[in-house]
Amino acid sequence: MTPKTMKNLEDCFIQAKELKKNFIAVKIEMEGFQEAEIIVNPISNAESKLKYYKKTYDENLKHKYSDGIKMIGFAYGNSMNEIQQFLCS
Repeated sequence: MTPKTMKNLEDCFIQAKELKKNFIAVKIEMEGFQEAEIIVNPISNAESKLKYYKKTYDENLKHKYSDGIKMIGFAYGNSMNEIQQFLCS
């Protein structure tokens, strides 16, 4: 699996808006939890969420302020099922 970067995340957000997708999601791995967390937002929140992610995560998508938290995936789609299929496969 190719390592994900902030540039990849930015590209994903840009594509989601250009393709007029309904949702954008990120998959977060946290130390101490058995399974990763998936956070889904409506595309209308995309710009604000990307600003937040850029302030909170480094270039390698590791949380800047909390060790053991890392973004391991992201996707967009028109339904929760579409996002789940991509992020949970």
